Amino acid sequence: MNIRKSILKKEGQKFPGRTYTEVVLAPAYEHAKQSLLEPMLAVHKAHLIMLVEQELLQVSGASQILAGISALDKEALLQSTYDGTYEDLFFLVEHQIMNVAGEIAGNLHLARSRNDMGVAMYRMVLRDKLLQAIESLLSFQETLLTVIDTYKETIVLGHTHTQQAQPMTFSHYLLGMFDVVDRDLKRLKAAYDTCNSSPLGAAALTTTGFPIDRNTVAKLLGFPKIIKCAYDSISGADYLGEIATAIQLTFINLGRFSQDFLIWSSQEFSAIRVADPYVQTSSIMPQKRNPVSLEHIRALSSSGIGNAQTVLQMLHNTPYGDINDTEDDLQPYLWKGLHLLDQVFRLTNVVVGTIEVNEALLKRRAQESFATITELADTLFREADIPFRTSHSIASQVVKIALDRGLNATHVTSVLVDEAAKAVIGFPLNLPEEIIRTAMDPEHFVKIRTLPGGPAPEEMKRAIVEREASLHQNISLYHAEVNRIKTCMEQLDQLTSHWGKTDEDEINTGH
Repeated sequence: MNIRKSILKKEGQKFPGRTYTEVVLAPAYEHAKQSLLEPMLAVHKAHLIMLVEQELLQVSGASQILAGISALDKEALLQSTYDGTYEDLFFLVEHQIMNVAGEIAGNLHLARSRNDMGVAMYRMVLRDKLLQAIESLLSFQETLLTVIDTYKETIVLGHTHTQQAQPMTFSHYLLGMFDVVDRDLKRLKAAYDTCNSSPLGAAALTTTGFPIDRNTVAKLLGFPKIIKCAYDSISGADYLGEIATAIQLTFINLGRFSQDFLIWSSQEFSAIRVADPYVQTSSIMPQKRNPVSLEHIRALSSSGIGNAQTVLQMLHNTPYGDINDTEDDLQPYLWKGLHLLDQVFRLTNVVVGTIEVNEALLKRRAQESFATITELADTLFREADIPFRTSHSIASQVVKIALDRGLNATHVTSVLVDEAAKAVIGFPLNLPEEIIRTAMDPEHFVKIRTLPGGPAPEEMKRAIVEREASLHQNISLYHAEVNRIKTCMEQLDQLTSHWGKTDEDEINTGH
């Protein structure tokens, strides 16, 4: 027996072959029944309503088809497994509708292809998952603003190049985090807007000769607009890439923050303490408080980046046409990525919302640090009327002398400043002790930085009010969009509720 006959004996003589079933069709069926069944039925109903409105179907026939749709046992479909009898979920559902409605149910596929229908279902699933992820980011921002308000006067050291740089507040850091998440939201919303367009009516790729109304179907399904070019409707995949890119960048940003929090929760830093529900102890070292929640946030962020990158790689160098690369095999990675985004931000929300900050320790470190030396240089420029570069050199000399003598910033006096000045410019500055002490005070450093974007408590109050207003607007827009789509889905049943009960001429579908 040659190899061909040997393989076909095991695989079978007709479609689908056993291995193709195991590798492709069965997994795709599992994904489809869990995620695509409800969108499929919504598309069926919207298309059916439009066919009646366009007088391509009589209400009597449409009622029969609707009865077939309504008779579907969705729970049985969800529990079913792929057996190869039908190529995929679409054909199984179509068969079951025809079993109830009869041959006329075949007209449901009038002026439609699995191409435009499939893309529509994918877009509907993705927009729902995008909204779910957006909700989690908004909820995290709400919590973050509360934490920011709590710590707006908590002095900490800011770092650049991982080294102590200047005093700021813990809220100043968190506000930067808030704004990054805000941009992540903008990218996700932009991806949502691109995704939320209807391909229906494109059919296979060239539309149809029947006088259908693409805009009606789009409106019924909650799509604000149609994809203008039919070929783009079934071939364009950049909406997938835009979602993947937004997911990827959001996880990259979150991973950077989780890394900071992990370091700060170490005993060496002791800057923050993760709440007990989100730490684990060691099986052998009872003194340990392992911040495993932060580790999972970091690891899952990396996983989310990987899922998103997989999508982009799968799109790379694929033909511009209807291809399975952008359908069955790719979609689950985006679904998983968006689900992960929702889950990880929910976890981040509760972890960040319950952290404790070691305010006394952080303030003492700021006081002892030479991070205020920038303000000393500014003060020498203002009070001694010397060029800034000269004052900068004197301040630098102050640090050098202090470190050589094992002193910290609290030991800097006017005498030490005069010693440094004589070394740099040859004469003392003779500034009052109070001026030097104020210049080296980290609270003073923060308080006078009142410019927009600065860490001063008064500026932080203004910034919080500004962010709250923007956040509340975004939350309102989110709820409005969720309710809009929910209403569209509910109207699909309302618009067909009188079919079979009134004369055809009395039917008003609302369009």
